[in-house]
Amino acid sequence: MAFESVKKIAEAQFPSRWGEFRILGFRGRREGRNGHRADDTEELVALVMGDVHAAPPVVRIHSQCLTGDVFGSLRCDCRLQLEMALQRIAQEGAGILLYEQQEGRGIGLMAKLQAYELQDHGLDTVEANVELGFAADCRAYEMPAAVLQMLQVKQVRLMTNNPEKVAAMEAAGIEVVERVSAEVKPLDTFADYIRTKQEKMGHIVDSLIAEEETTG
Repeated sequence: MAFESVKKIAEAQFPSRWGEFRILGFRGRREGRNGHRADDTEELVALVMGDVHAAPPVVRIHSQCLTGDVFGSLRCDCRLQLEMALQRIAQEGAGILLYEQQEGRGIGLMAKLQAYELQDHGLDTVEANVELGFAADCRAYEMPAAVLQMLQVKQVRLMTNNPEKVAAMEAAGIEVVERVSAEVKPLDTFADYIRTKQEKMGHIVDSLIAEEETTG
C-alpha cells in the first residue's frame, strides 16, 4: 500500500560517536484498501550527514531491531550492520541512514519474540514467521522512498544485501547507482540466520556465494 501523506515532524542537530548528523523525524499514513483511510501510521528517523546532493550518497535503510540495536543481541547481524553503515557514512563525510519502524521484518516485537521461541525449538527464521501466520518478510519500503524524495535525493548508493530494497527504490523512481554490501563478519550465533536469508529470501551474501562456488 502507498502512503497518502508523509510529513516531517522534527529536525535537530545530532552529535554522535560517528560524527555530526542532522536527525529528522517523519510520520506517514498508509492508504487503506479500496481507497478508504486506514489508521495505519508509520514513523521513520533519518540521520543525514554532509552534502547528500553533490554526488549519490551512501544510504542505508535499516529496520528497527530493539533486541539487536539496543540490547546487543547476537541472534542477528542488525546492530553490526547499523554500526557499519554509520561508520561508512562518517568515513565518506556524507550519507543517510533511514531507520524504519518495522520490528521483526514487520511482524512487531511480541511476535518477533514468539518467533525466537520457535527458533529455540528448531525452526529457522522464515519457518517461525510462517508458523505464526506471517509472510517470511512483511516489510515494505514506500516510506523510505518517500523520505528520500522529500530530501530531494534522486540517486543513491544503497547499502544492502536485500535485492527487494533495491527493487523498491527503483520502482519509486530512486535510481540505485550502486549496491554497497552490508555483509558483516558472521558469528557462530547467527551464521544459520544469515544462511537462511541467503537461501530462502534471496539475500546477496558474497562469502556464502564464494563458499558454494568453491565446494560446488
